[in-house]
This record gives sequence, C-alpha cells and structure tokens, in this order.
Amino acid sequence: MSKTETNEPAGTHINDVLHEAKSSSGQAKPARKRRIFAAVGIVTLLAGSTAIGTTLPDPKSSDAYATLAAEKASVESERDSAESSYASMKSKYDTLQSGITARETKVSSRETEVGKADAAVKTAEAAVKVREEAVTGAEKTKAANTVGDGTWTVGTDIEPGTYRAAADVGSSCYWGIYATGSNGSNIIDNDLPGGGRPSVALNGGQDFKSSRCGKWEKQ
Repeated sequence: MSKTETNEPAGTHINDVLHEAKSSSGQAKPARKRRIFAAVGIVTLLAGSTAIGTTLPDPKSSDAYATLAAEKASVESERDSAESSYASMKSKYDTLQSGITARETKVSSRETEVGKADAAVKTAEAAVKVREEAVTGAEKTKAANTVGDGTWTVGTDIEPGTYRAAADVGSSCYWGIYATGSNGSNIIDNDLPGGGRPSVALNGGQDFKSSRCGKWEKQ
C-alpha cells in the first residue's frame, strides 16, 4: 500500500513536510516558505472539511427541525383560515354596505318627496288662509252693512247708501226715515210695503227705523 493510502492522521503528513523542508536547508528561502505554508493551509482545510462531513448529522432529520416544520405548517393553516374568514366577512360587509347605500338613496329620495309635499301643503294652507280671510272680511263687511229691526243713525250706526230687504217682507213690515234728533216727529219718508223686497236710500243726518221687515243689506 502506498503512503498516501494509509489511515495516518493528516497532521503526520504536515510534520513530515515541515521536517523535510528544514532538513534540506538550515533556513528555507522566503518563496519556498510561502509555498510550504500554502500547502499546509490547503491540507488543513481538506482535513477539516472531511472531519465535519463525517460528524455533522443532516439537520432535516432532527426532532427540532420536524417540530419547527410542524409549527410552520400549523401557522400557515391558521393564516389560510384567517384569510378565508376575512374574505367571507369582507363579502358580507360589502353586501351590507351596498344595501345601506341603496336604502340611504331611497330615504333621500323620499325625504325630497316629503319636502315637496310639505311645500305643496303649506302653499295650499296659505291659499286657504287667504280665502278664509277674504271670506271673513266679506262676511264682516256684509255684517257691518246689514241692519235689522231697530232705529239706526246714518253715519254713526250705519253707513249712508241704498239698503234693500234681504228677503221678501210680510204684510206687517214698516219702515221710516226721520230727521236725526227729531225722535220720530220729523218724518222724511215711510212705508208699509206689504210684500216684496223694498229698498231705501239713506243719507247722513237721518235716522232709519225698521219694524218686522227682517234684514236690510247695503247694496
């Protein structure tokens, strides 16, 4: 068997090389020394690599690696489950948000319609109020220009003008026009019409008396 095929330690070869270098010359030249140290370094690295390769186990076959791999798989499973749950919740949220937006649009549209209806109601109420005020005013004016049985001073109690019976009078109707302040002694005009709707012209400075003739309305 050759010397390179023995099982002697790598250090033996290194010592032999150094010994031979020293014995061949009392002091090696610098260039030769550098070559020798380089050779020694290479041999040392090869020896170390061989030793490590034969003593370190495969890390994937260790229990720690298997434990870490199982934990990684568990974390990835939890991550995938969380992502799936998030996607489901996001879909439900988007559906709800879409529904809310649609309802808000409907509410806004209805509010607009209600606002228009309120405006229409207010306009109608204002018109009714105007008509009511007009009717009330007309009724007040009519009431102010309507007289019944009694004695009335023209210009104080009633306005001057032409007055007519509001309905046909009976046979007992009597009316008379007197000078104001005469207490009925100064008759200007009077009548017992006996029917129909008589009318009288009244001026200031006169008193008007009506008996059993009903209402008189200013024309």
